[in-house]
Amino acid sequence: MYSASDLRKGLKIEIDGAPYIITDFTFTKPGKGQAIYTCKIKNLINGNTMTKQYRSVEKIEKPALSEKSLEFSYIDVNEYVFMNEDFEQIMLSEEIIGEDKYYLEEGLMVDVLYHNGNPIGVTMPNFVEREITHTEPGVKGNTATNVVKPAEIETGLVVQVPIFINLGDKVKIDTRTGSYVERV
Repeated sequence: MYSASDLRKGLKIEIDGAPYIITDFTFTKPGKGQAIYTCKIKNLINGNTMTKQYRSVEKIEKPALSEKSLEFSYIDVNEYVFMNEDFEQIMLSEEIIGEDKYYLEEGLMVDVLYHNGNPIGVTMPNFVEREITHTEPGVKGNTATNVVKPAEIETGLVVQVPIFINLGDKVKIDTRTGSYVERV
């Protein structure tokens, strides 16, 4: 159990059996009466957000969350197959993977978040390196400012890259923002 004074941004809590993460947090101490903790929270299963207020004496449930590192193996129709350290295959649906599917490649280690034994989310490494499979050639002389162009990586994700990036170059991509970081 958490007390209201333990609340902070990034803390995971449980409300009515569902796990939530605090995305924003404010503390208010009125002239008289108890302190009020106002939290914007996001449901970790369906992504819905809401605002909730707690008084300083309230108790908040801790969610039954665990995290396991799994290695990505392959895609089987709409299921993504991962392997744990015991070489067991774990199938995750496309809904759980979401937009992170563009960063997956065979052998990539990811952290899978479980709530009461059921997978609810995937955490990718912060950066991945991928090869450019399609891009238009850069125009010479157009280098006075930071000019970017679209480039597609092996998995189909389109990333904005500088004009000096060519077909076949390897680039580092930030998986949190989906943006180009540097040429490798």
